[in-house]
Amino acid sequence: MSRKRRMFDIDMPAMEEIPVGKVPDKALEKRRGPMATAISENANALRDQQTTEDAIRVENDRLAHELVRLRSEGYVTEQIALADVVTERLTRDRKPGPDPELDELKASIQDVGLSNPIRVERRNDGRFELIQGMRRLSAFRALLEETGDARFATIPAGVSDVAELDDSYRRMVDENLIRKDISFAEMGALARAYAQDPANDCPDVDKAVSTLFKSASYTKRSYIRAFASLLAMLEKVLMHPNDIPRNVGVELKRKLDSDPGLIRQVSAALVSEPNRDSVREVAILRDFLTIENATAAKPKAEAVGKPRRAKTTFQVRGRAGIAKCSASSGRIELRYDLDFTRVDRAKLERAVATLIEDLREEDDLTHG
Repeated sequence: MSRKRRMFDIDMPAMEEIPVGKVPDKALEKRRGPMATAISENANALRDQQTTEDAIRVENDRLAHELVRLRSEGYVTEQIALADVVTERLTRDRKPGPDPELDELKASIQDVGLSNPIRVERRNDGRFELIQGMRRLSAFRALLEETGDARFATIPAGVSDVAELDDSYRRMVDENLIRKDISFAEMGALARAYAQDPANDCPDVDKAVSTLFKSASYTKRSYIRAFASLLAMLEKVLMHPNDIPRNVGVELKRKLDSDPGLIRQVSAALVSEPNRDSVREVAILRDFLTIENATAAKPKAEAVGKPRRAKTTFQVRGRAGIAKCSASSGRIELRYDLDFTRVDRAKLERAVATLIEDLREEDDLTHG
């Protein structure tokens, strides 16, 4: 009996698909033992760890250099001892005397802390020179003295390296330019002090204004120069220069430039009232801005034989407040919180006539 041969179909790969001289990775994995696999995985993990550590080290170096840069420029806030802050290097531009807003600042610091750190420069002796924040520093000192609380013994500060003197002044001035309460007299006084300091090598006030107030407009710098000049003329007699309005100071400086003889008369008028307040001082200065006063300051030919009397100024209390009066030869001026145009004309005429009739000169009854 004959046997039948069975035929099977075998799927053979194409010759080009059979790798020659190369063992597939999967085949190697099947041949590799567990120990070899663990070693390989550990080596890969070590390489990944080293790569990560190198990346972290590079990033840390970058951050460290950035921190050094920010700290040197004063952008990193530090807590520094209040006793280590000094104000010796720069002439301050803040006006002396009581600060009406200091109590408000102190209350804010007690409630919410200091939101805007001061700026200082690190000195070689370990102390810190104040650049910006005189009022904030004063508030902390007052709070420490009043309360004894240790939290006011240190103050948040941006600490930078010592800069050139001009740059330090600019930092102080630029912050104060945005203050609403800083006066042109304060800025003029700072410019004069800067020019007078031999360490600044500044030849005159004009140069000082250009250096310190470079960020200000041309017009504002011209006002500062005017007040600096006005202070030079009247600094010995002015008691409230920081309260002089801009227009009054600038116009008065122009008057004094055109007629230097007025300087002595303005000084005499101010000295004659040693107990004047700021309002009265400004009123006296305003009096010299009128054309009549400027003209009356010069001797008249017909009055040669009669000595000229100085101006008399005084105040009288009335129902509507204080009446401010000034009297000079041939002129009397009354300022009072009353609309005289609404007073009956006949009544006003009678009042003026009575005033004239009651006034008498010491030597005669003539006028003029």
